[in-house]
Formats: sequence, C-alpha cells, structure tokens
Amino acid sequence: MIYLASKSPRRRELLRQLGVPFEELHLRESPGRARDVLEEAEDGEPPQHYVERIARTKASVGWKRMEQRRMTPRPVLGADTEVVLDGEVFGKPRDAAHAAQMLARLSGRTHEVLTGVAIRAGERVEFALSTSRVSFRPLTTDEIARYVATGEAADKAGAYAIQGRAAAFVARLEGSYSGVMGLALFETAGLLARTGWCVP
Repeated sequence: MIYLASKSPRRRELLRQLGVPFEELHLRESPGRARDVLEEAEDGEPPQHYVERIARTKASVGWKRMEQRRMTPRPVLGADTEVVLDGEVFGKPRDAAHAAQMLARLSGRTHEVLTGVAIRAGERVEFALSTSRVSFRPLTTDEIARYVATGEAADKAGAYAIQGRAAAFVARLEGSYSGVMGLALFETAGLLARTGWCVP
C-alpha cells in the first residue's frame, strides 16, 4: 500500500491500472484555507524546475501530514502535470473564458506536457520527469466553445483532457499518453521499483 497525495481521479485510475494498492492522502486545497502546496511558478523559474519542485513538495508535505495524523508509514506519491507552450506554463483555467483562450493558443500548435512524479519513503525522495509533445490540429472558435461548454476543460492543465473529448484535437503525440493524462506510468513503476515495490 502507498499513499497518493492527490485528489485527481485520473491519477487514481492510472494507479489502479498498474495494480498498485493505495490510499488517498488529501492535502488542503479548499478556497479560503491555507493551501498545503501553492502551485505557482516563481519569477523566471524554468518549467521543468517548477514541475519537479511541485511534485517533490506534494510528496514531502504528504509525508508530513501522514506523520501528523499518525498514519501507518508508507511511501507517499506526489505528481504534477503542466502544459507548456513557448516556455510558458499554462496551469489550470480560472474560468470558461480562460479555458477558451488557452485552447485557442494551443490550436494548430505543438506543445509540451511535463509530468513530474515524486515518491517519498523515509528521508529519501525519488523523482522522475516525463516529457511529451502534443500537436493539436487547428480548432475553430465554435469547436472550442462547444468543448468548453461540456465542462471537461475545468480543472485540467492546459484546459483539456486527452482521455476525453479532446482526443479528437490531437493530431500527434510523441511521448507518454499516461503522462499527458496525469501520471506517467513508466516513470511511476520505475520509482516504485527503487523503493522496493514489484510492479507487474
């Protein structure tokens, strides 16, 4: 058993795909309360550094919460996925209008998806980075509006879910499908092996 320091249903689904038993370890993310992890890039911070910092922080904060709550000690997995275009980290859209703006910028372009995975076990934190390139076909304004209206863009890095209706936007993918979805399984399995897990 491991702890997953995330509320993402995509990450839960992907861990189950690997056959890894886990328990969710919720971090504070609610509006109006001090968040456990502030997901904001520092001035001039390279995207790869940002993704690694956030993934490592989630795993370490999750470990601290595990200790504070006197839970059974187990490895804690934290992850972060970001869409990057022209060196800019997109993050999650603030609202529908922001989602439409993001998709319009991704239209007809190739962007990167960076997924960082960190596992903390004791004082050790192991990290791995997955980098994928995703090419969108050109999208019309109406297509973007219809997609945003489905609600699927909300709470997604770059305002799209490759495992959902946005699959129709993807002309080409180079890299990790599961990484673009939210948890790079090849890298995750490797990290778990380093901490003594045997993933089939």
